[in-house]
Amino acid sequence: MKSYWTLLRTPGVSRLIGAQLTARFPFGMLSLAFLIHIEQIFDSYGAAGLVLGAMSIGQAIAGPLTSRLMGRLGMRPVIIATMFICAVSIIVMALVPLSVLSLMLIGFVAGLSTPPIQPAVRTIYPKIVNSRQLTPLFSLDASAQEIIWVLGPVIATFVALQVSTTAGILLAAIFLVGGGIWFVSLPEVGRVRIPRSRRKLGVVLKKPEVLLSTIVGFTLVAACAAVEAGVVAVFGHGSADAGWVLGIFAIGSLIGGLALGHAPIGPWALAARMLIVTIGLALASLWLTFWWLSLALLLAGVGIAPAFAVLFGIVSASVKFSDTAEAYGWVGTGQLIGAAMGSAIAGFSIDHSGPVSAIYVAAGFAALGCIIPALGRRWHPDLRGRDISPIPDTEPIQVQVS
Repeated sequence: MKSYWTLLRTPGVSRLIGAQLTARFPFGMLSLAFLIHIEQIFDSYGAAGLVLGAMSIGQAIAGPLTSRLMGRLGMRPVIIATMFICAVSIIVMALVPLSVLSLMLIGFVAGLSTPPIQPAVRTIYPKIVNSRQLTPLFSLDASAQEIIWVLGPVIATFVALQVSTTAGILLAAIFLVGGGIWFVSLPEVGRVRIPRSRRKLGVVLKKPEVLLSTIVGFTLVAACAAVEAGVVAVFGHGSADAGWVLGIFAIGSLIGGLALGHAPIGPWALAARMLIVTIGLALASLWLTFWWLSLALLLAGVGIAPAFAVLFGIVSASVKFSDTAEAYGWVGTGQLIGAAMGSAIAGFSIDHSGPVSAIYVAAGFAALGCIIPALGRRWHPDLRGRDISPIPDTEPIQVQVS
């Protein structure tokens, strides 16, 4: 813990983490908030799944595109424009009575305009700390990120069930705009300039390390989203128990991130961390009682933040600095698609087979996220004792002589 406190005292680190978490927080809320909102309107988890699926398609397209745009236009213009469009879209979805098709179309626009906060901040980190601090910073960031993916749905559930589903979505919009303004106002965002990539869009995915991180990130967040939908369905709309169980899930992740954040990252690191998640989710499906789900999800949570830390480290150590934004854009796209698709598939399974089926879906995604890095461990770099800073770009620097 002392090393984390020292890291947070490094100039710019704490405010960057706080601002990016606030700006990205709504994307941990919206999948579950829209799931509950649309299910209550149309009495169908399937309808909610269609809207979330449309949103995920937009996010899939947006991630690498907006990340590359930051290299051309700068971080601030791209983030401000996408933040405005996205906020307006989700507010319309919350306040205006619309058909499922209309919600799908606007949801697609909301996904397409997802602000590229994650690629931006991952690109800035190596410029504000030294190489020795970068691995602990990724670990700290991964632990903090779980506030988004695990605690976000908890808040969405409490607000949606105790106040209204509309209030839950509008709260997410407030976080998006407030956090976005805070983030773009930071001096670090103005100082770091992303070099324009000389490669074609998508070439960075040919690097097995980036592809591995993108796929495993997708399965991990999909598992989280599916289990969140399942827990809500288990306890129903009138109970706060779902929020408490998901809160315990979040606590497990925070404990895991802080406890395992400094563990060496070897070729089996990602598979080992995903195995913890898989075992916890598999156990959760055995009995759907409050205390059993809380215990099982506490265990599952322990592997989540450490797995994210490994993903970030793999990408950082494997690409050139000019490609980092796009690489993290693809990884972020995988996570956002996972959040939406996990909720969507879980929603359909709940409609057809009951709440426990969503837990099965979650365990299946996690198992897939364990098997893939185990089979592809030759593409998993051994980062033990290595500098994980991005590979420098080597190109002539023009100097103006007065």
